[in-house]
Amino acid sequence: MTPKPRIAVLGGGFGGLESLFYLKHKLGDRADLTLVSEEPKFLFKPNTIYIPFGEPPEKFVIDLTRPLEKQSIHFIKARVEHIDPDKRSVATANGPVDYDYLVVATGAKMRSREIPGLEQHAITVWTPDDMLRLRERIAWAKERAANNQRTRFLFLVPPNNKCSGPLYELVLMLDSHLRKTGHRDQVDLAYATKEEAFIEAFGPRLNTVVTDEFRERNIEGHKGFVVTLVEPGTVQFQNGERLSYDVLVSFPPYVASTVFERLPTDDRGFIQVENDSRRVIGHDRIFAAGDAANFPIKQAFLALLQGDAVGDHIAAEVLGQKPTVEFEPMSMCVMEELNKATFAQVPLKYTGDADKPIAVDTEDEAYKVGVSPLWRMGKTVLGLYLPWRFGHGKPFHAGFAWDAMDLGLKVMAKVLAR
Repeated sequence: MTPKPRIAVLGGGFGGLESLFYLKHKLGDRADLTLVSEEPKFLFKPNTIYIPFGEPPEKFVIDLTRPLEKQSIHFIKARVEHIDPDKRSVATANGPVDYDYLVVATGAKMRSREIPGLEQHAITVWTPDDMLRLRERIAWAKERAANNQRTRFLFLVPPNNKCSGPLYELVLMLDSHLRKTGHRDQVDLAYATKEEAFIEAFGPRLNTVVTDEFRERNIEGHKGFVVTLVEPGTVQFQNGERLSYDVLVSFPPYVASTVFERLPTDDRGFIQVENDSRRVIGHDRIFAAGDAANFPIKQAFLALLQGDAVGDHIAAEVLGQKPTVEFEPMSMCVMEELNKATFAQVPLKYTGDADKPIAVDTEDEAYKVGVSPLWRMGKTVLGLYLPWRFGHGKPFHAGFAWDAMDLGLKVMAKVLAR
């Protein structure tokens, strides 16, 4: 008898868990699955934007212990240190993990020090603790407003940020929150981004939406502002401009969370892969999904799509079949504003340009954007659906539940987006 193939997944984020649970969905007990992660927990990071406005951080954490046990998936609590492709072995702090197939989904991290002064003076919204710090500064600003003192928030997107969307959500949510609490007149909101268009990666329609929102909400917006230095109370830009702040909020530059010397990577440590399969270039048995891979946009929905492609290609090889799922880059998001939300479905295409390898396919009829209070309901449903699926050891894109969810999104998109 042929022994079961050993499939190891490194990392418990969107790309890693989607790959893992998709493999279980496709292979059942025909493979031995192992998850290697520093904690048996999953953080639903997109919804941590609600923490500054009162939601408890633990609300967005899922304990994976039960779903992993239920699905007979072995869990190793350890940090990954090294991959030896020749021996098909992963070195961890708790010993080696041997594999027949490997999925690398160790994610990204922030490197604030690339921008002088950013680490010292900005709230860099990446972790729940960072979101709690922002909550404290919002409370501070409201206290000042009650005493007739003005406070200026500056939201900043620096170079090498790979996903600016949540920062747009936060500034729009803050505006709505302050209007509701009656403090908006004493708080100035400003936004400066290195992008040439707002949410540049997702095309001209979102730029129009954000431009209109900023104008209607009296939010000062600056495009093409490349930060060079952060000082106490002041940010300097490449164009010679200076902007002041009392509270600075930023997403820092991205780099790979773990750099693997034996794998091909770009200059920021992201693993180079084949576009369709997410197979690591030059390594037949290794795949990379999510933020660890070199796709230039880092976003949860894109990580899920990559996880599906990885899982399908590995499962097809195990079963001796042809893969049926390729990674077709399509971004989908619902941008929260607290009083309404913006839905975006954005087909992306490869350009062949090393400087701008991805562009929005504006001619694709799938390109849709819509703004409505009803889209807040869509965001709520998505925020319940994914944790429910992962909490039961199931992939996001599979089975009857996903078919129902997909149908609902298509109906809403047809009615509420264009």
